[in-house]
Amino acid sequence: QLQLVESGGGLVQPGGSLRLSCAASGITLDNYAMGWFRQAPGKEREGVSCMSSSRGDRAVYADSVAGRFTISRDNAKNTVNLQMNNLKPEDTGVYYCAVDRYVYGSTECHYYSMDVWGKGTLVTVSS
Repeated sequence: QLQLVESGGGLVQPGGSLRLSCAASGITLDNYAMGWFRQAPGKEREGVSCMSSSRGDRAVYADSVAGRFTISRDNAKNTVNLQMNNLKPEDTGVYYCAVDRYVYGSTECHYYSMDVWGKGTLVTVSS
């Protein structure tokens, strides 16, 4: 059974860092596009970053996080990570990972085609 589980969230002061991980079972993440999303209180869920399968090795970032966040894979652990640096209060929210199962060996990533989601991990940026 396909399952995604996020971890690494928590409370951090502005300017701090967190590293989120998304562990998968029932699927080899290396072969599929993956994405990270977040939902702030009272707001709609938005795409933060996504990356193609290892075949494409392409990453995309929202303007609001470009230069501060980095998405990466750990194929040995079958995880996708999100390194978040210089965090701001507006980065607060529940962070979800998702996978796009529609295209095996994708060379691109698209937020709209992610179809399996984790349950999320809460990130709070506050002093």
